[in-house]
Amino acid sequence: MTTPSPAPALLLAGHGTRDDAGAEAFRDFVRELGRRHPGLPVAGGFIGLSPPPLGDAVAELAAQGVRRFAVVPLTLVSGGPAEGDLPAALAREQARYPGTSYAYGRPLGPHPALLAVLGRRLDEALGGSVRAPQDRAGVTVLLVGRGSTDPEANAEVHKAARLLWEGSGYAGVETAFVSLAAPDVPSGLDRCVRLGARRIVVLPYFLFTGTLPERIRQQSEGWAAARPEIDVLLADVIGPEPELLDLVMERYRETRPGVERDEAVESVEGVDGHGHQDGGLYRDHASSHAY
Repeated sequence: MTTPSPAPALLLAGHGTRDDAGAEAFRDFVRELGRRHPGLPVAGGFIGLSPPPLGDAVAELAAQGVRRFAVVPLTLVSGGPAEGDLPAALAREQARYPGTSYAYGRPLGPHPALLAVLGRRLDEALGGSVRAPQDRAGVTVLLVGRGSTDPEANAEVHKAARLLWEGSGYAGVETAFVSLAAPDVPSGLDRCVRLGARRIVVLPYFLFTGTLPERIRQQSEGWAAARPEIDVLLADVIGPEPELLDLVMERYRETRPGVERDEAVESVEGVDGHGHQDGGLYRDHASSHAY
């Protein structure tokens, strides 16, 4: 009887941030996943800007004897600069640790679980004053993404906005970007007003706090100060909610298409999945993106 291969370790990859609180939120999230799944080697690192770098996370797992990695990017959209940065970073790690291989998971959004959390963030920002779909007709939402020079990445934010609006009862869910793409936050707020909005909730499409969510807050408050006749509220980021923790494990399981759902997570032992092999760096069956 053949002994099944060990399950791959879970390697979380973040964009990186210059904001200490945002970096610590990422590190706390990695630690919480490790606590929830004690049989599964878990580590995480950043592609840039923040410690620990991704290479340190790979080194930590390699020191435990790990040779197979399932990489889940903690990003909401595909595309953007990290699309090329992550494979390049892992190719360097593979050269440092011969015999290792990496399967790529999909970005996290848009996903029904995240849309549910975004809905809660809207309810919190409104302070419970909007309790039924018919009460939301006077509220417009401005969903603010990171922004990218990649049109496909920006289109995914528009898709999330549409999914969030469907059946919600809100007057509309418009989109804006905090960097690299138009419209910016003030222009997005202007558009909401041109469409008739008098009450707007600015909703950051971000996992954790950081420099860019703080910029969204400052720009929103600056715009609102000049337009006191418009009620502008700011919602919180998604944060380390149970839905996000579960979604990361769902993306992990997707990198192992030959393994039953219940086998892959709770035990370090499992049947080996089969990715599209390409020199040890391979794509998962569930996604057309190698991230």
